[in-house]
Amino acid sequence: MATQESDVSKEVKAALEIDPRVDLHRFPISVVHDGNGRLRLEGDVESIAAKRVAVALAQRVSGMERVIDALRLVPVEPRGDGEIRDAFARGLLQQPELRNCTLRQDNRGRIEMVQEGHGDWLSGEIAFAVGEGVVTLDGKVISLSHKRMIEAIAWWTPGCRHVVNQLQVVPAEEDNDDELADAIRLVLEMDPLIHADQIGIKTERGVVTLAGVLQREEERRMAEMDAWSVWGVADVRNRIELAS
Repeated sequence: MATQESDVSKEVKAALEIDPRVDLHRFPISVVHDGNGRLRLEGDVESIAAKRVAVALAQRVSGMERVIDALRLVPVEPRGDGEIRDAFARGLLQQPELRNCTLRQDNRGRIEMVQEGHGDWLSGEIAFAVGEGVVTLDGKVISLSHKRMIEAIAWWTPGCRHVVNQLQVVPAEEDNDDELADAIRLVLEMDPLIHADQIGIKTERGVVTLAGVLQREEERRMAEMDAWSVWGVADVRNRIELAS
């Protein structure tokens, strides 16, 4: 069994070596077994794209549906947990869709009210905590789009290294490509540095294709990273062109 496990690890590492989005030379990843027949990926990665791609490759190559994702983003600007928590709270409060959502934060074990929703049409009840750069989301929201939007805001928060999204959708919704495309559209429109109206979005079984024309390479790259930040995205194909 040990030989088989070693062979699987080598195959996964070989696949990670080939994909330029992962960049193992600058950001090495360890592929280990947790003792229960599951793969665990450990290490630092440069981007959310590298993180998602590494886990998807490990699942495909190993044939294991359950791959433990212990990869962490290297933040552009390292922040303390309190700074991350406060910045994430501000990001939530800026979204009109969350205006009637109850928000609570865990501040060193003390639960604090950030915003109290009112009436019978609450958009959610969310509790969040930050530990060692990891943002953990608990509670319930009224739609899959809300769940995806809130996770994207967490990934955008300076200093965030990982997101654990445990939000429940109540009542439950059936997920599909149209729902995913709508959520990506919402996330792109939330980004003030992206001209979302110039980007077309197509989804098929979780694979997202972005098309259109933008002015700057940085905006093109940011649009792709925004799409990767949406929960449920399996891959992103960036077909956006630059204006000549």
